[in-house]
Amino acid sequence: MTDFGANLVAMVTPMEPGGALSEPGLASLVDHLLATGCDGLVVGGTTGESPTLTEPEAAGLVRNVAARTGGRARVIAGVGTYDTAASVRRARDAEAAGADGLLLVCPYYSRPTQAGVVAHCLAVAGATDLPVMLYDVPARAGIAMTPSTLAELAAHPRIRAVKDAKGDLFEATTVMAATGLAYYCGIDELNLPYLACGAAGVVSVVGNVVADRTAALIAAVGRGDLESARAINRSLIPLVEAIMRAGPGTTAAKAALVELGVIPHAAVRLPLVEAGGRPTHATPKPSNQ
Repeated sequence: MTDFGANLVAMVTPMEPGGALSEPGLASLVDHLLATGCDGLVVGGTTGESPTLTEPEAAGLVRNVAARTGGRARVIAGVGTYDTAASVRRARDAEAAGADGLLLVCPYYSRPTQAGVVAHCLAVAGATDLPVMLYDVPARAGIAMTPSTLAELAAHPRIRAVKDAKGDLFEATTVMAATGLAYYCGIDELNLPYLACGAAGVVSVVGNVVADRTAALIAAVGRGDLESARAINRSLIPLVEAIMRAGPGTTAAKAALVELGVIPHAAVRLPLVEAGGRPTHATPKPSNQ
């Protein structure tokens, strides 16, 4: 998909032990992801600790990643919050910072009606000229986007894709067939079945570590080589188990990236703590980025 790419990674946000954003860590991570086959980088999403990022920090991350990629990958900015006005500001900031697209999560915690979800998404989609990928993640948001809501939103010319973390393959294939929305698997455990059902790609947390293997998986399914796809998928099981099942994916992915020498620190901001349960710091100290 030219709007977003196919092998997308939900990037972690490298931080220093004191809680400030790490520019050297960010540069190293972007270089690593480009070298391992990513064609889309999701910046400031859930895995990037979006709830703890200030608006200036979020825009600064997009600006730095866009400059570092130099057009070699799509830069997708996570802009969704439970506040429509704040999401609109973040979307406009991301566009000004050089984003190629937006990731818009279903508004969480407030649990609006489906009419409220539609109004929220249309307000953000209408705020910029960027293509929008909806993020349907009921386990985090507290509500799901219904098929009728997705169909209604698909009529907007800039709403073009869905990151699906719902895990209902039949619903996903039904909505794909009815709307033409490009679907991206947002559950690493289900990348292969989603791709086999027609997903355009993946938005992977595990891809922070092994984007080359997610790229190979996508390519194998694309050429109809399911035997190779199954073999690649089997090889990923231990990593998916370690990163997605043992605790928050953010903390596990950062720990793995430190082991690989990609980022210098596994620091996170509270309420997350580093893998193993050790707090990084008592209180967040955001940078001025």
